Amino acid sequence: MSSTKKIFPLVLRIIVAVTLIQTLRFKFTGHPDSVYIFSKVGLEPYGRIATGIAELIAGILLLIPKTVWIGATLSLGIIGGAILIHLTKLGIEINNDGGLLFFTAIITFILSAILLWIKRKDVSFF
Repeated sequence: MSSTKKIFPLVLRIIVAVTLIQTLRFKFTGHPDSVYIFSKVGLEPYGRIATGIAELIAGILLLIPKTVWIGATLSLGIIGGAILIHLTKLGIEINNDGGLLFFTAIITFILSAILLWIKRKDVSFF
């Protein structure tokens, strides 16, 4: 396997994992923006904490070579839910962020899908 074929998935894994993990400080410290978002959808505080735990698990799984596909799948579910909530309840822009959270979710979703596609041969249910 060429070095590009090894490095590209690694870079994607790191980007998605860092994106997921860097949001944890907002969820776990009760940052006002995070509390606002989860209050607006009726999931504060339990949904905020559970989402943070799920994102932490997905981020860790993405960094372990044998579990990348599990982390990518979990990330798709979490971020897919975030995108759906943006489109149905929150809107694109949150607290004048210019859509930053929404577009970050879109990019993270796409990168997670690419990772899952790259690792599709590793997917095992047994």
